[in-house]
Amino acid sequence: MNLELHPLTDRWLDAAVELDRLALGGMWTRSGYQREIDSPNSELLILTSDSVNLPIALGCMWAILDEAHITLLAVHPDYQRQGLGQAMLLALLMAARRRNLSWATLEVRASNQVAIALYAKFGFTEVGKRPKYYPDNGEDALILWRRGLQSDEFAQELAVWKQQISDRLARSNWSQTVFS
Repeated sequence: MNLELHPLTDRWLDAAVELDRLALGGMWTRSGYQREIDSPNSELLILTSDSVNLPIALGCMWAILDEAHITLLAVHPDYQRQGLGQAMLLALLMAARRRNLSWATLEVRASNQVAIALYAKFGFTEVGKRPKYYPDNGEDALILWRRGLQSDEFAQELAVWKQQISDRLARSNWSQTVFS
């Protein structure tokens, strides 16, 4: 099963909204995704497969001054725990580095231990909380940061992560992963 990473386009827009509904409970609307497609400050990426006629993962990052603000990371429920979330996060961090951004930040539900562990693997650390951030249940959000995106050390980490993730995806029967 081949994977391809590419920017979200109008062709995949309805499928991305459906993936959002399945994986995130409908966080963004179609018009929200369209706004991101049209924004030069947004990096909106999807992973597709030749064996599945829908996006299986998506991620979004905003470039704000020297910050990469990761706003969205989702994997289709049928394809979780195969390394696709890691692949998407890696792709967003690589995009941030290409844009010469210095650090990355994101918010995550305080109860989402799987996501928190994923971000920790990539060097994100907790720097604060946003009380009652999520409107559906009033849950707090943790604010996570990752510094040094332009450092030589970070470039080396990206290379190591790319190999590790490619190996993990291969063990899950994904092949020919294309990182942009």
